[in-house]
Amino acid sequence: MADNSTLVSEAGRSLLADSSVLDSKITETSKENVLPGSVLHVEEMPQIETRVVLVQEAGRREELMKALEEIKVPYVKTDTVEELGDFDSPEFETVFVVSEFQDSLFNNLCKADCRVIGPPVVLHCAQKGEPLPFSCRPLYCTSMLNLVLCFTGFRKKEELVKLVTLAHHMGGTIRKDFCSKVTYLVANSTRGDKFRVAVSLGKPIVKPEWIYKAWEKRNEIDFCAADVDFRNQFKIPPFQDCMLSFLGFSDDEKANMEEMTEMQGGHYLPVGDERCTHLVVEENTVKDLPFEPLKKLYVVKQEWFWGSIQMDARAGESMYLFEKSDSPGLKKSVSLLSLSTPNSNRKRRRLKETLAQLTRETDMSPFPPRKRPSAEHSLSLGSLLDISNTPESSTASGETPKSCARPSKNSTPLPVKQSARWQVAKELYQTESNYVDILTTIIQLFQVPLEKEGQLGGPILAQEEIKTIFGSIPDILDVHTKIKEDLEDLMINWTESNSIGGIILKYSKDLLKTYPPFVNFFEMSKETITRCEKQKPRFHAFLKINQAKPECGRQSLAELLIRPVQRLPSVALLLNDIKKHTAEENPDKITLERAIESLKEVMTHINEDKRKTEAQRQFFDVVYEVDGCPANLLSSHRSLVQRLETIALSDDLCDRGEQVTLFLFNDCLEIARKRHKVIGAFKSPHSHTRPPASLKHVVLMPLSQIKKVLDIRETEDCHKAFALVVRPPTELNNKLLSFQMTTEEPPKEDWLKMLCRQVANTICKADAENLIYTADPDSVEVNTKDMDSTLSRASRAIKKTSKKVTRAFSFSKTPKRALRRALMSHSATEGRSPSSAHESYVGSRLTSTSSLAGISSPSLVSLPSMLEKRSHTLSRSTTHLI
Repeated sequence: MADNSTLVSEAGRSLLADSSVLDSKITETSKENVLPGSVLHVEEMPQIETRVVLVQEAGRREELMKALEEIKVPYVKTDTVEELGDFDSPEFETVFVVSEFQDSLFNNLCKADCRVIGPPVVLHCAQKGEPLPFSCRPLYCTSMLNLVLCFTGFRKKEELVKLVTLAHHMGGTIRKDFCSKVTYLVANSTRGDKFRVAVSLGKPIVKPEWIYKAWEKRNEIDFCAADVDFRNQFKIPPFQDCMLSFLGFSDDEKANMEEMTEMQGGHYLPVGDERCTHLVVEENTVKDLPFEPLKKLYVVKQEWFWGSIQMDARAGESMYLFEKSDSPGLKKSVSLLSLSTPNSNRKRRRLKETLAQLTRETDMSPFPPRKRPSAEHSLSLGSLLDISNTPESSTASGETPKSCARPSKNSTPLPVKQSARWQVAKELYQTESNYVDILTTIIQLFQVPLEKEGQLGGPILAQEEIKTIFGSIPDILDVHTKIKEDLEDLMINWTESNSIGGIILKYSKDLLKTYPPFVNFFEMSKETITRCEKQKPRFHAFLKINQAKPECGRQSLAELLIRPVQRLPSVALLLNDIKKHTAEENPDKITLERAIESLKEVMTHINEDKRKTEAQRQFFDVVYEVDGCPANLLSSHRSLVQRLETIALSDDLCDRGEQVTLFLFNDCLEIARKRHKVIGAFKSPHSHTRPPASLKHVVLMPLSQIKKVLDIRETEDCHKAFALVVRPPTELNNKLLSFQMTTEEPPKEDWLKMLCRQVANTICKADAENLIYTADPDSVEVNTKDMDSTLSRASRAIKKTSKKVTRAFSFSKTPKRALRRALMSHSATEGRSPSSAHESYVGSRLTSTSSLAGISSPSLVSLPSMLEKRSHTLSRSTTHLI
């Protein structure tokens, strides 16, 4: 049968009625049918046994019969209902299991008011160990069991009847009117009261395709239509059926909003298009509309746009309507304000008295007089929050925080002219108050809403992401709130002997505890904000809404979060300034010095922790970048000193001309070559959370093995080359490893000094410079002339290909360099020369492989002479150097 086809039940039953009401009526009817005296004789009433009838195809499914046996329900099989003559018998409650809910058999059973269920119901009950459910309607599966649906926006009755029928077949309940018990709103339009109520209550709003797709999965026993991942595929986007235009925005911001519009299911049009349904206005730049809007056009502020994206549903326009400066509503409010205002004479007299009092108070007191409650409440938080957070701006503005505007506890009037120490102390308090306001804004405006449970549209960010972004900001706020309160009491009861440094010393341990965790991971916090803003449109909209509020001063969350990083150095500078204006005999002089030292200690601890954190990150970057990197590279006492990109000039570690990366640590040298592309590695790109390793591990060399560092002179045929004379523990002779630097930074001289310094520290020698020797390129046979030539690159490619072919036809996969080490070691112990030992080995090798090739390989024939020549050259060079 077709997946979405179904037949409507008899005309006598209205499918559009509230199904919950119908269910309650059935229950009430069953209660009314009980006789008054039947309660006393319940045990005498005969029990009705449930009997299952497997009809046609259902009777030929063995899993159904096995499931009925598990739940201990008797069953019979039949091909036609007429064969079962007693299905109306009062001794049995007959339940028919039908595989198809659209044929004539199903319609006849529905007309006879028989209980009809589908095979998935039986299998589900057997899986859960539950009895068969009682349903007054045909029930094919339980994928919508306990779901209460409501419909809106459907104009065709036939489509609505089909959707209601399918929902009933899957166990869903239908409500005609929207109420709090409704769990899902199936919407064909974003207009209407039901849609608005569902948005306000945070109910999921889905497309009709949700029901059709769930019906296609009706035979899946474990499927549930309420599954979040499945439901989110059919949610109504915020701007469905919306045509948006944007007025007053910059080109970049307009392009961003147009892109977001299409992502959220809407379309955008140029300003003035008659098809437009919403005109989004930048209220800070647009004072008047360039045309008279139509009645059907919603002219809204940009907060409506971002708010709709944030809560993942179209917000109500009435709260965000844009009003022109000459709008009737605004004129009415102005006229009402003028009517409630006192006459001009009273206003001028009150203003004159206030100015006179303010002048006197400014001369005598550090704080202005306390404002009336009405005046205090009229101020916005944005006027109290100094975003600049600089001593210059605080002094120039002359504003005093509201928390300080209270009567002095000391009734003694202060002198007219305050000291310079008092001025700087006041500046310290003002900046501390502003800093506390900024931290409060971060928490109240950003962190608390993100952590709030029951957000419309679900959580905007995961808890791990919120913790990474905000870190220890609440703990920092607690400490600085206490510091601000102590400074406020000190300023209200000011004397020159008040200890400002004592307040900082009092909370120095708390500062040491709260600041390092935040400052060290601040870069990670910024990266998390950037990543989430790109990947999560709701978070982007959340930031847009809150960053536009006056409390933020038009600054982004990342710009606000940098304030804790800047605060401690700013406090240290102010304490130094206070110290300069403190007399020598003042006991606070010494306390201020101790407070400054404590702040320096905190900042030093922060820098040290940050350095360790960066070193750990660099360690893991090396491990992830180098394939086959030894696990013992990770150590708590080890740190990365320098990374250097080079080209190998010798064949000892890898082929000559290969790109080699040197990782210099404080006690070892990790040598890795550029990883060759692996052909035939069929790995899914989604199986890696980070890029694949670009380097291949060659050797991890302790710095104690480096005996000398050679600075090779610059010539026409040799540039930026150096060499290392090393002696591995498994070798009796020294080895010469030569490299050419490929980067300008660091300079070769600095790199060699850095390397020698680390070697000297490892072997406990003070004279690091004595490890550097200057050598001529000819003496060590080093030449960089052909490194960049086309012929050289082609030769290296042919050499690599030849090596792969040789190893493919070889029984032994031992590399040439490993073979050379084994031969040299064997010749040293046996007292034979390397060439003779190798000749005997090659002879046996050729004999054993005669079946593969009738003639010897030219490369193998010439190998002994090459090894002999190279061995003599290396011995002569190292003997000359030592």
